[in-house]
Amino acid sequence: MNEGMRARLDEIEARYEELNAELSRPEVASDPAKLRDLGKQHAELGEIVGAYRKWRQANSDAEEARALGRDEKDPESQVFYKEEAERAEKLAEQLEAELEVLLLPTDPLDEKNVVIEIRAGEGGDEAKLWAGDLFEMYRRYAERRKWKAEVLSSNPSDLGGFDKVILEIRGDQAYSRLKHESGVHRVQRVPETESQGRIHTSAATVAVLPEAEEVDVEIRPEDIEIDVFRSSGPGGQSVNTTDSAVRITHKPTGIVISAQEERSQLQNKEKGMRYLRARLLELREQELAAERGEARKAQVGTGSRSEKIRTYNFPESRVTDHRIGLKAHNLTEILQGEIDQFIDALIQKERGDQLRGDGS
Repeated sequence: MNEGMRARLDEIEARYEELNAELSRPEVASDPAKLRDLGKQHAELGEIVGAYRKWRQANSDAEEARALGRDEKDPESQVFYKEEAERAEKLAEQLEAELEVLLLPTDPLDEKNVVIEIRAGEGGDEAKLWAGDLFEMYRRYAERRKWKAEVLSSNPSDLGGFDKVILEIRGDQAYSRLKHESGVHRVQRVPETESQGRIHTSAATVAVLPEAEEVDVEIRPEDIEIDVFRSSGPGGQSVNTTDSAVRITHKPTGIVISAQEERSQLQNKEKGMRYLRARLLELREQELAAERGEARKAQVGTGSRSEKIRTYNFPESRVTDHRIGLKAHNLTEILQGEIDQFIDALIQKERGDQLRGDGS
């Protein structure tokens, strides 16, 4: 381990001990907000400090085993201490690699809740049905992780599924876990309406936006225009007898948000504003990235099948993530929300890119 890394870890350990002292003070215990903030910092640093202390112990154990081996006259004992030293050195190497990852800069948005936009792409009615399947996949994933999922806005299609659906997911590290799901998801299967049994290919787009709090994005009252209208369902039929649906137009950007999931106009307005804040935060982050010369490719693109990030092949029960070449043959379980194998692999790739200096 180089001196710079050691110095940084020593500073983190010192701060961790300071937090231990602060958390034990009566005035902190009586301030829930401060207690929560300090507790969060303590937990974050605790993982790093724990690994650092194990690394130091492993190095100490290796040094002690080598010293005992040098002083030992019995050949069998010498072999034993040599093996003990090697075991401790290997553990120290593993812990150093773990610490390198733990010290990587984190995305400040990682801890935020998310807003997921799912839109039907190429494929007509089948693409709309597929958008509905992806909606269920993410809803069930949230359920598995004990996160809260809520529909902010939806445009159901006549035959099922959605033209577009907006899902808000609230939970610990939601954006960190789901941010790599953005892109085009392609499906290959035989539609129920296909009499010849031919496999069709269609697509839906997914965009994962970090949810913004009011303090993250300022929306001036004079910058928005709010219209109300009657909620409608598939085919345009009215599903409400009152003007409870809300359309919010953000005049400076031209972003238009519609919300009609609730019977209350006030609740629909509140949902619409949450969605608008998420869109504005994402827009601001893209502008900042462009200013730094690190402009990312658009998350969604045009919805073309050629822009796919993942393919779900029903005849072979295979799901392929094209960014990392990972293939899984449990499509049914994946659509039930078992997508951690892809998420974990993508997070690992992101960390590997950062360690190599390839990440932005």
